[in-house]
Amino acid sequence: MAKVLDAVPLERVRAEAREIHPGRTLLTLLVGFFWVLGWLAGQAVTGLVFCGAAVKVGYQEARDTEAGPRARPS
Repeated sequence: MAKVLDAVPLERVRAEAREIHPGRTLLTLLVGFFWVLGWLAGQAVTGLVFCGAAVKVGYQEARDTEAGPRARPS
């Protein structure tokens, strides 16, 4: 186990760890959360609009079928 740990560049890892800015990292995570939340809301709205349009088209098709064939208004 000691041989494996000797191969790890500890000084390089420490130097990289010192360059991490906790404030910026926290802000990035916070902004990412709100971005995902907005994306999900957008997907939900798109899905609701699609379902509403599908219900409207289905209702119109059923109404046209019951009333018999006729010219559809454009």
